[in-house]
Amino acid sequence: MGKEFGVVLTTVGVLAVAQVGIAAYFYRRTMKRNRAKVERTMKMAGTDWDQYIPMIKQRRQQLMTHNHKDVYVASHDGLKLHATYFPPEQGKKLVICFHGYTSEGMNDYVGLSDYYLKRGYGMMMVDERAHGQSEGEYIGFGCLDRLDAMKWIKWAIRECGEDVEILLHGTSMGAATVLMASGLELPKQVKGIVSDCAFTSPKYVFTHVLNSMYHMPAYFTIKIADIMNRKFAGYGMDECNAAREVRKAKIPILFIHGDADTFVPCRMCDEIYENCASEKMKLIVKGAAHAECYYKDMPGYEKALTEFTEGIIKLK
Repeated sequence: MGKEFGVVLTTVGVLAVAQVGIAAYFYRRTMKRNRAKVERTMKMAGTDWDQYIPMIKQRRQQLMTHNHKDVYVASHDGLKLHATYFPPEQGKKLVICFHGYTSEGMNDYVGLSDYYLKRGYGMMMVDERAHGQSEGEYIGFGCLDRLDAMKWIKWAIRECGEDVEILLHGTSMGAATVLMASGLELPKQVKGIVSDCAFTSPKYVFTHVLNSMYHMPAYFTIKIADIMNRKFAGYGMDECNAAREVRKAKIPILFIHGDADTFVPCRMCDEIYENCASEKMKLIVKGAAHAECYYKDMPGYEKALTEFTEGIIKLK
């Protein structure tokens, strides 16, 4: 009996060590800057970007003809954060853009730059912490980036003046960032938020990925990752949740999601939308995969943007 009990204890110990090892492996390749790879993210997201490359290249060429400069702010925890700033050529309208996981500011908004610049908006394309030219070892997944967003908003007000009108636009992780920021005391200059394919929190999007793509139970992996993230990155995996933060929202929010998104399921959009306390709109794009909504239905996307912004931004 004693021998059998010892075997059981040994087996349990081995399984526990293995579980910790698996969790540590997934944590490093997901949360650490030098381990999170854009190629892996694109493969998991499953969006076919090749069909849009010619148009994106053309719009990038057009974008770079506009006056722009690199700008920097310091985060609350001492990181040097970077953005590319395209000043408004007329008026006082500015959209601050937040990109997706493993991307960069100048990648995710090249397509949309045509819409915004033609309508007189300035654009600030932020590199979120641990991405692009911004410092940071651990990715913030919106939980830390929402505080960084406040730094960029205050920079924009100083740069453009007290009468600037600001729109926050986020995609994927960037959308989680702006939705999580909606629960903060935003300056009066922030008039609205556009959320494109946001997730609720790191905990729930990781759970979905582990279950659906790796066919693994997520409970213990997430528990261990949460402990590691609190120690190394300074926040819990569900410490900040977009579905909870929008209950405190005071400004209008436009929610956009693709119904064919397998990376961040559309049900997360529905959950956040239902919890939103402020004025809201929702656009679900048929057949759109992750972050594909604008390209899948450009007329519908732009129509929704125009209807949303005409009610909150002065026409100039």
